[in-house]
Amino acid sequence: MRFFKTALNVLLPRRCLKCGKIIHTDEEICEYCFNELNFILDPYCQKCGHPLSEIVENAKLLCPLCLKKKRTPFRLSRSAMHYDEASKNLILAFKFMDRTENAKLLATMLKFAGRDIFETGVDLIIPVPLHYNRLLKRRYNQSAFLVRELSKFTNVPADYRSLVRHRNTLPQVDFSGLQRIRNVKDAFSVRNPEKIKGKKIVLIDDVLTTGSTLKESALALKKVGAKSVDTLTVARVCH
Repeated sequence: MRFFKTALNVLLPRRCLKCGKIIHTDEEICEYCFNELNFILDPYCQKCGHPLSEIVENAKLLCPLCLKKKRTPFRLSRSAMHYDEASKNLILAFKFMDRTENAKLLATMLKFAGRDIFETGVDLIIPVPLHYNRLLKRRYNQSAFLVRELSKFTNVPADYRSLVRHRNTLPQVDFSGLQRIRNVKDAFSVRNPEKIKGKKIVLIDDVLTTGSTLKESALALKKVGAKSVDTLTVARVCH
């Protein structure tokens, strides 16, 4: 087996998933590309996960928006890194260019980013779904690939069928602000709600921009009795 592995590495050397450079370790990306990524580390808002500019020792910090909001369908939200020029090609290649091999690396990041969520106990991991028409066109749901790998890493069951996008919304990238909210309003529903009732759920998506899609997904789950809904994304747009 060692011989075949060596031969395979010679014929098909491991390449960095981000830049394509040949690497001679078992890592998924090279050291240079890893160091380029802007991971979200402390301090960050203890509720929504938005990065904060300062830290107060032994304090549970909240961002200004979470201090103002009294009600939200999320319990906690976490993201692994900033969505910027350093992370964009890794995510977009995974999402639109059939680079599904990126899922394992990105799911590893999700596991680390959501460690406090998983420590409190999770019953189900659910991907944000695509509408049937969009799925036929794209051929795969990138969030479902993330869920499959994350379920392996955490031993938490995955549920790919309960949450449904019953309305074929336009791509969120075409909108901004309030238009994004209107575009996905009431676009999600739950089939077999008995599978969701009383469960602690983590919603998975690739990028959090305004949070409109995740919010509508969480509202649908809460409506049928989910005990709690947390969100976990690979990256987020940070203003």
